[in-house]
Amino acid sequence: MSHFSMIEARPSPDKKNRSISWRSREGRSVIYQVVALLSAFALVALLVRNTLANMRLRGIQSGYDFLFQPFGFDISETVIDYAHNSSYFVAFAIGMLNTLKVAIIGIALATVLGVLIGVGRFSANFLVQKICYAFVEFFRNVPVYLQLLIWYLVFAEALPDLDNAWNAGHFYLSKNGISFPWPVWQLGQTLALVGAVLGLVFGLYYRHLARAHFDRTGHARPVFGVVLAAILGMAVLGWLAGGAPAEWDLPKVGDFQIEDGGAFSPEFMALLFGLVFYTAAFIAEVVRSGIASVSLGQHEAAASLGLTKNQSMRLVVLPQALRVIIPPLTSQYLNLTKNSSLAVAIGYPELVSIANTTLNQTGRAIEALSIVMLVYLTLSLITSALMNWFNASAAIQER
Repeated sequence: MSHFSMIEARPSPDKKNRSISWRSREGRSVIYQVVALLSAFALVALLVRNTLANMRLRGIQSGYDFLFQPFGFDISETVIDYAHNSSYFVAFAIGMLNTLKVAIIGIALATVLGVLIGVGRFSANFLVQKICYAFVEFFRNVPVYLQLLIWYLVFAEALPDLDNAWNAGHFYLSKNGISFPWPVWQLGQTLALVGAVLGLVFGLYYRHLARAHFDRTGHARPVFGVVLAAILGMAVLGWLAGGAPAEWDLPKVGDFQIEDGGAFSPEFMALLFGLVFYTAAFIAEVVRSGIASVSLGQHEAAASLGLTKNQSMRLVVLPQALRVIIPPLTSQYLNLTKNSSLAVAIGYPELVSIANTTLNQTGRAIEALSIVMLVYLTLSLITSALMNWFNASAAIQER
């Protein structure tokens, strides 16, 4: 065999590295991880087996079959209707939707309020700057549980009775909460909602094009007005395509409560205000730290281009500050969603409240709590996934 054939027959270093021996460091690390994973599964299986065995010895029922049995309690505030023979599955769905309602509205309001206060910390107006500072220091340092109780006392005690409800047109505000007109849902409203979503998609695409145009030319195109016009225009077109329904369900004062129309209970309002003000204080600090992380040279460069202070903040500073803002902002969104479980203290029927009533009636404590854990875990993972996508899209791409 020639010298060259012998060289060709030798295995390459790459092929040697591909084969991992159990005696090597890489092989041992894989074995250790597999052993640790199997041990964790074995420990969980042992705990589950012992728990079920102890429950059987004490005559405690287990399983999730109770979800298909009718629940025998009233739910004061619901997003969907239920009947007297509705199952516990429906009760948990109502609790989850109530949690989602306060979480979605709360995240939107807390974001707007927190951004305004965080930007206001850099205002040249002394009074605005100090008001924003006082807001952050007060609401951030008072426990959220105490804030919920204070807001509940405000809405349950300070507001007038039903007979003396504050009335502005068809809007009523009393100890029963706030009542307002609500459209009678028909095809037109459905198409209007679809149109608004399509308008939002078009607006986001236009925003991407406007940002690319600004990067190429340095000229900023109007974005907010175009996006708002697209959403409203598509919504109006969908409403017209659905027959332009104009029927409204108007609230009216009844014997014991304000009937018909839409309504927010005092429990929901207390929970929403408490979570929004508490979370907005933390979001304001996140925004302030993100803006402070942008170097002074960026402000000076924006001013040299002729941008106003508002344009500099919106087009130069905030886009760069998002790299610092988004990761802790995700944590605040998760905290707001999980803090909604404190609503059990003021009687708002969210998921934890429904679970407490269920386990008291059925005795299925482990099952009820596992459902709560699964729901909160799912909501947290979805929120994290959306914020990670937003973080990736907002990241500054290195050239």
